[in-house]
Amino acid sequence: MSPVKPTADVAFDADVPILIVGAGAAGLCAALAAKEAGAEPLVIERDAQPAGSTSLSAGLIPAAGTRFQRARGIADDPQRFAADIQRKAKNEADAAIVTAVAQGAGPLIEWLSDRFGLPFDVIDNFNYPGHSAMRMHGLPTRTGLELINRLRSAAEASDISILPQRAAETLLVEPDGRIRGVEVVRGDGARERIGCRALVLACNGYGGNPDLIRRYIPEMANALYFGHPGNRGDAVLWGDALGAQLAHLGAYQGHGSVATPHNILITWAVIMQGGFQVNSEGRRFCDESRGYSEQAAEVLRQPNGIAWSLFDARVAAVARQFEDFRDAERSGAIVTRESVPALADAMHVPLEAFTAEWAATEALKTRAGQDRYGRRLAPEQQFAPPFHAVKVTGALFHTQGGLVIDAACRVKCKDDTVFPNLFAAGGAAVGVSGSTAAGYLSGNGLLTATVLGRLAGQEAVQVAR
Repeated sequence: MSPVKPTADVAFDADVPILIVGAGAAGLCAALAAKEAGAEPLVIERDAQPAGSTSLSAGLIPAAGTRFQRARGIADDPQRFAADIQRKAKNEADAAIVTAVAQGAGPLIEWLSDRFGLPFDVIDNFNYPGHSAMRMHGLPTRTGLELINRLRSAAEASDISILPQRAAETLLVEPDGRIRGVEVVRGDGARERIGCRALVLACNGYGGNPDLIRRYIPEMANALYFGHPGNRGDAVLWGDALGAQLAHLGAYQGHGSVATPHNILITWAVIMQGGFQVNSEGRRFCDESRGYSEQAAEVLRQPNGIAWSLFDARVAAVARQFEDFRDAERSGAIVTRESVPALADAMHVPLEAFTAEWAATEALKTRAGQDRYGRRLAPEQQFAPPFHAVKVTGALFHTQGGLVIDAACRVKCKDDTVFPNLFAAGGAAVGVSGSTAAGYLSGNGLLTATVLGRLAGQEAVQVAR
């Protein structure tokens, strides 16, 4: 089946002002914004119930200058946030999009809180790598599942129509590039054609498409995929067939701390509070504090593609605010011992190398030193028994490349013009992480999904009218 077909002689089963493909965070924020602006959006979703990549995340959205930060005495502003994004991305991100998300994130958080009752607060007991202020906003359970469920409930309360088990397959296009509608396949195999005046692509990236991963991100071709299986790269394939601009297809968000074989995410708070990683030879291998995304490939390069994350009771107490970490404890993924030799024995790593590495790292903490990889350690990060370890691997979470958009989320053609009525947000659009995994600033995925989703919904209303 061709991803794009002309509209000649096509009859539509229904016609809507705004059609949104995907009911993740991006699609639901687009729908809520469009409805608020007076339009009647229709959301189609491949799955039986909205979940997507959002449900698999920690549900944290970075935002600057919010009242939640001010209540905790955290000084921050959008300009500082934008600088942090570009610093991590090595200035490869589109400046207009960075400005849009940095300025729009605070209002987005307060809009979701005030208008739809999402009970956000800001994490203030540790900071994520690359952020110069504590600006991660989350819901009580610190899970993406709570975020998607609350967004879905808000959509239902707003009388927004969400059609599940509808997989968008083919875009129906006018000669001038206007998207006239979408052909979808229902769960029972039947086909239907839905016409629209504006189309928002809020489906995710291509992490679930092995062929595209091998083509664009070969270093992760054999990695554990920790994303949603429905992320098949539809937006990239549609865009390619339409003649749209695509960018940064080698960029992705990985994570260097997924408990194995349990497949449970271990929060990076473990590392940022003074934890570190060793390989199966008992040796450290890099600066773990640079970021969890680039750490995925570092871990996969170690013997057997595994590492051990090491921490103590103080660190564990911070990590327990995350439900995933509590799940890891309940499942037995966390190894606990009262002494370093006993921990080495439980991990089955060489005692001499492990104890030497541990002692050297703890000594650096004592004097606020810098290790051989350039990581700075602090006295307050020193470990005390009981000690913990968890065996982890590197994983691919979602891709960051995609359709190039302008600051109004309109998809760009190869000649730098825009399609008349096509918008993209979330994983369908190129992110703000530059061209590699190392450019991913914690929270970039949900940042662009929610902020650009809202913006796409608002802009689509103007076009649909």
